[in-house]
Amino acid sequence: MKKFIIGSVIVIAALLLFDYAYYELGIFINLNPHKEVTTFIKTDGKQILLNPVGGGVDDYQEFTIKGVDLGSGIPGHFSVDYAISEETYLRWFQYIQEMGANTIRVYTMLSDDFYNAFYKYNKDNDHPLYLIHGLWLNDYTQFSRLDAYSDEFLGELQKDSKKLVDIIHGQRQITLGSESGTGFYFHDISDWVIGYILGVEWEDSTVAFTNDISRNKNSYQGKYMYTTDDATPFEAMLAQVGDKIIEYESTRYKEQRLVAFSNWPTTDPFTYPEEFIRQVQKTVSIDVEHIKTKEEFLSGQFASYHIYPYFPDYLNYIPEYNNYKDSNGVHNTYLAYLTKINEHHTMPVVISEFGVPSSRAMAAVDYNTGRNQGKMSEDDQGKALVSSYNDIVNSGIKNAIIFSWQDEWFKRTWNTMHDVNLTQTPYWSDYQTNEQFFGLLTFDPGEERSISYVDGDTEEWTEKDIVYQDENFSLSHKYDEKFMYFYIHKENYKGEKLYLPIDITPKSGTYNSSEYNLSFSKPTDFLIVLDGKNNSRILVQERYNTLEALFGYEIYDRNSYIDVPAIDSPIFEKINLGLRYIPMSRLDKKRIDTYETGILTYGNANPDSKDFNSLADFIIHGDDIEIRIPYGLLNFSDASNMKIHDDYYQYYGAEELGIHEMYIGVGDGSKTILMNKVSLKGWGHKVTYHERLKKSYYYVQNIWRGSDE
Repeated sequence: MKKFIIGSVIVIAALLLFDYAYYELGIFINLNPHKEVTTFIKTDGKQILLNPVGGGVDDYQEFTIKGVDLGSGIPGHFSVDYAISEETYLRWFQYIQEMGANTIRVYTMLSDDFYNAFYKYNKDNDHPLYLIHGLWLNDYTQFSRLDAYSDEFLGELQKDSKKLVDIIHGQRQITLGSESGTGFYFHDISDWVIGYILGVEWEDSTVAFTNDISRNKNSYQGKYMYTTDDATPFEAMLAQVGDKIIEYESTRYKEQRLVAFSNWPTTDPFTYPEEFIRQVQKTVSIDVEHIKTKEEFLSGQFASYHIYPYFPDYLNYIPEYNNYKDSNGVHNTYLAYLTKINEHHTMPVVISEFGVPSSRAMAAVDYNTGRNQGKMSEDDQGKALVSSYNDIVNSGIKNAIIFSWQDEWFKRTWNTMHDVNLTQTPYWSDYQTNEQFFGLLTFDPGEERSISYVDGDTEEWTEKDIVYQDENFSLSHKYDEKFMYFYIHKENYKGEKLYLPIDITPKSGTYNSSEYNLSFSKPTDFLIVLDGKNNSRILVQERYNTLEALFGYEIYDRNSYIDVPAIDSPIFEKINLGLRYIPMSRLDKKRIDTYETGILTYGNANPDSKDFNSLADFIIHGDDIEIRIPYGLLNFSDASNMKIHDDYYQYYGAEELGIHEMYIGVGDGSKTILMNKVSLKGWGHKVTYHERLKKSYYYVQNIWRGSDE
C-alpha cells in the first residue's frame, strides 16, 4: 500500500510537472521535424490571398480586410480586468459581421472568454470572422527609455510571442497574468487567425535611443527574415521578433500566417524638410522595406499603419502636398499621405487603425476636411468614417480596420488627463475625453434607458426633482454616470436670456457677475447663460478656470501663480480646452492652441428621435428648457465619488476635494438669483449602463454590406 501511495504521488507529480511545462511554459518536443509547413493565407505582391477552411490546395482567393479594432474595456472595469463575458463577445461578433466586417483585430492576449466565444462563433459558420492578433508591449517598458535589445523589451516580446502562438492553437494556460488575460486556452482558433501585428505605436525616443546605443546591431539574418544593408538597429530588432515567432509556429505547429510590425506617422519611413523636422521633432523612421523574407516563409509580410486624418498632419505644412486636392476639389492631405504610404511599399498595406471619436470635446483639428479628433456627433462620425475609408481605397490601399468597435470609459487623453483621477476613470463616462468615444457601439447610463433625455419631453421629471420654485420659475435636477441634468420651467417663456448659477466648490466663488450685472445668493463658480440656440454657453469664475491655472505659460505665456485671481473675483471666463498645435515659426511662443468648449449645442439628444444629435446640450420646448452638462465642464475629477478640483492656487495644481452638495438657481437677472441645495452622492464602482449601436455603425454597414465580394 505504501508503494502504491508513493507511486501515485510520483505519477501525479509527473503529470503536474508535465502540465506546467507544456501548458504554462510552452516547453515541447518536436516529434514531427519533417512534417510539411502549411499556410492558408499569403501575399502576392500587394494582394492578400486566402484559402478558406475546406478549400483545395490551390483555392486561394483575393481577400480584402474590412475590420474593426476590438478593445478589452467595458464600463466599470479597466482594460486589464478582461471583464468582457463570453456571451457579450458572441453578441458583438454578430453585430460586427452584420455590419459587413470580415476581420477583428485585438491588441493583446485576452481572457479565455474571448477565444472560447470566437471558436463557438466560427466553428459551424460558413462565413467566419477572421482575426489579426496583436503582440503588446506595456507602456511602462516603452516609457522606461530602455534599449530595445534589453531583456525587458526584446526578451518580453519573444517570450510573449510564444504564448500568443500557443493560445491561438489551444495549447496554453495562463494563471495570474499581470499584463495579459488569464485562463485555459484549449480551443484551437488557428483556422481563422490570418496574421500578427507585432508591437505598438513605438515611441520615437525609444527608437532613437536604441539606434544610438546599439548602433552595431543593425543587421539580422534569420531563417525566415533578414535585414537589408539600410536597416537600423531597431528594425533589426523587429526582424528578430518576427523571425522567432515564425520559427516557433513553424516548428511546433507546422503552420504560418501573415506578419506585420506596428507603425504610425511618428515613425513613418519618410524624410521631411529639415525646417519641418526641427519644428515637430520628427526624429526617427521605421521602414519595413528594410526587413525582407526568405522563401521558407510561405505567408508573407504586410505593412501596418495607424493613420488618422487629423494627426499628425505632416503634409499640411509641406508645400509639395498642402495644396493637394481630391477628385471633389477638396484639400485632402489625408489622401495624399495614404497615397504616399502605399506607393512606398512593395507589400500589402493595412491601415490597421483609422477613425474619429464622437465625443463632445476635441483634441485636434483636421483643418482641411473637418474630420476632427472629437466634437463630432455620431452622424458626423459615420460620415467621417465613410470618407476616410474612401480615401484609403482611393489611395490604392485595399485593407482597413476601424478604430474601434466599442467605447471605453477607462481611456484618457492628453488635454483632459490633468483634470481627472486616472484611477477612477472606468466608473464614469467623461464626454470631454475624446479617447473614450471612438467606438461604433456606445454605453449609455442606466440599465435600460438613461434617467433623462434632453428632447423636449419632460415626462421623466417629477415633483421630487424640483430644487427651486417661485411664481415665475421652477428648477429641477438629476444626475447619472455621464451628465448633470437641469430642467427649467418658466411661465410664458418668450426666449429671453436666462441665467443658471452653480456653486460647486466651497473654496471660491462670487456673489455677483460684473459683465452680466447679476447677483447670487451663494458664491457661484459656474454660470450657464441661455441666450438663444446659437449663443448659449457655460462660463467659469476665473479663480476656478482650469486652463488658466494649469497651462498659463503654454497658452498665455505667463505664470498664473504670480498674479493670482481673487477668490471672490466677479469675472466669469469662457471655458476653453487645449488643442494639438504644430508651430511653424520660431517666433511663435504658443505651445498649445485652444477652442471654446463651453459653447452649448442646441438639439435633441434622445437616440430614439429622428432628429437625434448626440452632441446636443440643451433644448427649448415651449415653456420648458432641458439642459445636460458633462462632469468635465464642472471641474469634476471623479464623478463616481463626487470629487472635484480643489483650489489650484492653494495646492499649485489639480488636487481633489470631495463634496456632498452643491447649490443651483435660475433667474432672468431682474433680481438676486436665489440658489438652493442639491444633495450629491456618488455611486462608487456600481455603474449602470446599456449598449447602443451608434448612428455611425449604420453608415459603415451601408458601405461594407454594399461592397461585399
